[in-house]
Amino acid sequence: MPDVPAISICIPAYNRARFLPALLDSIVAQDFRDCEILICEDRSPERAEIGEIARRYQARRPGLIRYLENDRNLGYDGNLRHMIEQAAGRYCLFMGNDDLLCPGALEAVRGAIGRHENVGVVVRSYASFADAPENVIQEFKYFPDERFFPAGEQTIATVFRRSVVISGMVVHREAARAVATDRFDGILLYQLYLVASICVTMNAVFLPQILTLYRTGILPDFGSSDAERGKFVPREHTPESSLHFMRGMLDIARHVEETRGVRIYRPILRDIANYSYPVLAIQARKPVG
Repeated sequence: MPDVPAISICIPAYNRARFLPALLDSIVAQDFRDCEILICEDRSPERAEIGEIARRYQARRPGLIRYLENDRNLGYDGNLRHMIEQAAGRYCLFMGNDDLLCPGALEAVRGAIGRHENVGVVVRSYASFADAPENVIQEFKYFPDERFFPAGEQTIATVFRRSVVISGMVVHREAARAVATDRFDGILLYQLYLVASICVTMNAVFLPQILTLYRTGILPDFGSSDAERGKFVPREHTPESSLHFMRGMLDIARHVEETRGVRIYRPILRDIANYSYPVLAIQARKPVG
């Protein structure tokens, strides 16, 4: 493996140890070799199990996997930022520790980066599944073909909402480091801040092929870190958490507009208004009040 791999596959790990081997198998099975796997465990109750799995795979594939353990629970946003700081690759590709990488995904990402100049963000297509990867529920393919988006306001507004799910999201590592901040810790949307900030000066590419499988049907563990406590409740989807989530999207858009001089708040607000159903739908069984 070269000293500076093309891609660091960044896996923020908190619980869900039973799903991690399947993810690692899906990565190891890739033909692409110019990469590293970085697992960062965020002081979860399942730390021992996650560590044992990571060491088992390290023994099988020496030099491919780096495993880190946080001294304290950083939370979702803080752990993403920490992984970007620790990653060695030119690009960081994020995977939830219960997701799966589809065959050929890494080669597709490298191809897109090679075909276009000054790529800061790669937006991928993905599919959601329940229980088994054969049980695909929905495909998320925003455009029918590969598309290049030049840096600027229109691109930010286009890719912003389409970057909520981190499974397979790709960002330029040094560009992400350059804009690092803890301002939005506890919002669970650090990736949106990165995408908006990076695309002020760097281009984006959309890939139409399904690169990742995103597992559904499991309640989230958010709400354990200091930054998340009081905003999210572990293993629950509260109405307050959905409101906080959507408010956070707009706070990020407003901040980037004010600090980077790009007029993105109103276009992003309109886009979220048009496609807010997925965020609200998880509350469908709650009383109207």
